[in-house]
Amino acid sequence: MINEQTCDILRKMKLNAMANELLHQLNDPNAYNSLGFEERLGLMVDAEWNRRQSNKLNRYIKTAAFSIPSATIEGIEYHEDRKLDKAEILRYATCKYIEEGHHIILKGASGNGKTYLSNALGNAACRKFKSVRYIRMPELLDELNVAKGCGTLKKLLKTYKKVDLLILDEWLIRPLTQQESYDLLEIIESRCTGGSIIFCTQYEPDDWYLRLGPNSSDPETGSAITDAIMDRIIHNSYEVLIDGRISMRERHGLKASSQKGGFHD
Repeated sequence: MINEQTCDILRKMKLNAMANELLHQLNDPNAYNSLGFEERLGLMVDAEWNRRQSNKLNRYIKTAAFSIPSATIEGIEYHEDRKLDKAEILRYATCKYIEEGHHIILKGASGNGKTYLSNALGNAACRKFKSVRYIRMPELLDELNVAKGCGTLKKLLKTYKKVDLLILDEWLIRPLTQQESYDLLEIIESRCTGGSIIFCTQYEPDDWYLRLGPNSSDPETGSAITDAIMDRIIHNSYEVLIDGRISMRERHGLKASSQKGGFHD
């Protein structure tokens, strides 16, 4: 009776893992009789700690809004034609670049696995309990437009400034207007004092100039905005080229599955 009351009190205190571990010990006394009080208490505390850490990690991953939540460093495929340096990727997985305030530019053709790699690095950051936010470039521009219309732009910029790692997928997927480039500068500038960005792009940095406000009505102002964006990114970024004769979509597509016997008519 006393033990049941203790479990109920633990649950009311939201110490569910401790309560479950206590019940486990009570239901299997032979396995725990040789342990002293401190050892058994330690098992209960460890169970509660592990539960809370796991729940915390799940919250970080959910808040990050990854495109591929299951992406992990362990799941990265190092095919020879991809030319990925495993030691380099593992260094990035330590998140030291975030602590030092550096950025990463992931370059490669469509389908070469930039999104997966960026999400895997984001997942690694979450596992170190660093806040992460993933968003596609078109969605970010839409958010900025809506925020300006609602008068909540400053609040949105603060949100992006707070995260430790911002992942921008489909970076410069299309040329930007001068206003969009200026809005983007606000995001980049808000992160100069802290936090890192992972850029996923199909274009070499030298080609970015032509996509940052190419149709500017004021060439001088447009050039200044472009230079400001480039200056804040290029000189503080690691570049990673993801090559590949075969795209990752092709490697894991229906045709590949059927060839392996994974699908039959």
